[in-house]
Order: sequence, then structure tokens, then C-alpha cells
Amino acid sequence: MSEHDFGESSLVEHLVELRARLVRALLGLGVVLLGLLPFTQKLYNALAEPLISQLPNGQTMIATNPAGAFFAPLKLTFFVALFVAVPWLLYQLWAFVAPGLYAREKRLAMPLLVSSVLLFYTGCAFAYFLVLPAVFHFLTTFSPEVIAITPDANAYLDFVLAIFFAFGGSFELPVAMVILVLLGWITPQQFKEGRGYAIVGIFVLAAILTPPDVVSQLMLAIPMCLLYELGIHAARWLVPSSVVKKPAA
Repeated sequence: MSEHDFGESSLVEHLVELRARLVRALLGLGVVLLGLLPFTQKLYNALAEPLISQLPNGQTMIATNPAGAFFAPLKLTFFVALFVAVPWLLYQLWAFVAPGLYAREKRLAMPLLVSSVLLFYTGCAFAYFLVLPAVFHFLTTFSPEVIAITPDANAYLDFVLAIFFAFGGSFELPVAMVILVLLGWITPQQFKEGRGYAIVGIFVLAAILTPPDVVSQLMLAIPMCLLYELGIHAARWLVPSSVVKKPAA
């Protein structure tokens, strides 16, 4: 077999493996989705609780679109299924790329994958249990009495999902810092020296990602500052000094 034929054969094998992993990932997601469908209403009721608890007694949400009352809970169920299936999806990705990694890369990749999942879950939980109740309490307390708050079900879902992704993604900061150090683009010492600039950038980012209220901005910025410090220590611990390279000037 010629080198060209061998290369084509290897490419076909990789494509077949990729297709198999994608099929398994989608099947796993489908199984989770089917399992959650009977709980669609309960899931949406639970998601709406942080806002409903701040509204006057008897006041609920509305659906400005006739199909909104159906599609909003269904949309939420899909995202919850995706949320629950993340470990399975990442495992399929890991099983596909792991054979091409060196032993040391495997040792570092697994902690990073696990940490990224846990940090994303932590960010979402932080948003649901602490941020959303505080934000809705702030908004309902300072809104004029002549304005009745009657949130649309679909608009509320989009708002909450945006908050979840903002906090879940922002909580990935330590993982991103470790990856940058592993790539040799920056060192833990440079992260430490640039702390002041990082804090300013974090507050600017928090103002962009969160609703226009000081409560949610502070509740995102302060944990990110703490996570920045965690990222510095994690980079020093996970990355051997021999691996850390000073970026070229």
C-alpha cells in the first residue's frame, strides 16, 4: 500500500470514528430528552420560581404568542437535557481525541475537562440560587407601582438562559488561564502582575454580560475576581515550571 493510500485509509477511519461518536452523543442526548419530557411543566415551574416568588400574590406569567405556553417549556426541557448530557457528550469527544494524545497530555486534559464541567455547573447553580432571586428582588422593589410586571414566558426563558450561559461561561476562567499557560502564551507570574488590569476587565465584562443592574454585575464580577486568583494558583500547580515558557517579545 502506497503512502497516499495509507493516508486516505487513515482519514476514512477517522471519519467513520467521528460519525460513530456523533451518533452516540446524539443518541445519549435523545435518551435524556425523552426521559425529561414528562417533567416539562415541573421544570419550567422550577425555573420560574425565582421570579414568581417576587411577584404579588396571584400574579403569574403570560404568553404573548399563542404557542409560547407550549414551546417555552419544551425549549427549556431541551436545554436541561443538553445540560445533563454534557458529561456524556464530553466523554464522546474525549474518546475520539484521546488516542492521538501523548500520555502527559492525557493526564492534563482529563482534569481540565472535569474542572470545566464542574465550574460550568457551579456557575449555573450560583446564578439560579443566588443571582436570579437577588436580581428579581431588586427589579421588582424599585419598579414604579403604576407598572405591573407581567413577564412573557418565552422572554423570561431567554433572559434566564442568557444569565446561565454568562455565569457558567465566566466560571470557566481558571480553566482558560491554565490552557493559556500550557500553550506557553503567558506565565502565572504575568497573570499575577496583570491582576489590576484583569480586575478592570472583569468588571467591564460583567457589565456587558449581565442585566443593567448593579446587583448582578457585582455578583458576577466578585466571583470572577476570586476565580482569577484560583486560576493563578491552579496554573502554578498543574503546569510544571519546565513547561512554562516566557512568551517571545
